[in-house]
Amino acid sequence: MKEKFIKMLETLDISITDEKYEKFIMFYELLIEWNRKVNLTSITNFEDVFMKHFYDSLCLAKGVKVKNQRLLDVGSGAGFPSIPLKIVFEELDVTIIDALSKRITFLDVLTKAMDIDVRLIHGRVEEHKFRNHYDIVTARAVSNFQILTELCLPFVRVGGLFIAFKGPKYRDEFEKGGNAIKILGGEVAEIIEYSVNNQARVLILIKKITSTEKQYPRNYGKIKNKPL
Repeated sequence: MKEKFIKMLETLDISITDEKYEKFIMFYELLIEWNRKVNLTSITNFEDVFMKHFYDSLCLAKGVKVKNQRLLDVGSGAGFPSIPLKIVFEELDVTIIDALSKRITFLDVLTKAMDIDVRLIHGRVEEHKFRNHYDIVTARAVSNFQILTELCLPFVRVGGLFIAFKGPKYRDEFEKGGNAIKILGGEVAEIIEYSVNNQARVLILIKKITSTEKQYPRNYGKIKNKPL
């Protein structure tokens, strides 16, 4: 599996040391251990975790050159895509926000075990104060794109990117989200289709053109009941 993983990363122009690979092994072991008591993932097979979680998270590199940006990961769950990105790109400044305290507890144990430095916030992203601030805001397997746009785009700085990881049925969601993108100060930069183990995946890149007005994001209930 190690050789396959390394070869797949090479297609992203990513190379990793043995030490970083061992951190992925540690990540897998802790993920499986904690998954027995906290619902973190339905994917538990060793190779599947490496490809469908770790490699897929790192496919962010298909859309942006990752360096020392400030990244906010919204609804990170078990740490995807931000923890694999932080393992590989150590200079990345990562903040993770998740509404479930058990997931944040897992991530606290995980990042301390791997000796990587990230900010962990237990709470709802709508309550986060740093609007128009981050270079990159990510969301993976969180909600439909129309809702995600209001939850994420307000926190992107002008010139930065909101990057949504979606599956093959993204088109209908994407079309409905066009109004929200415009209202919140963004424009579509790129849509990148790719596959992981023959499963279709897509990155939707939204560039922030103008600052988002202060009233956004609204309360989640309002966002869900009356999307932009």
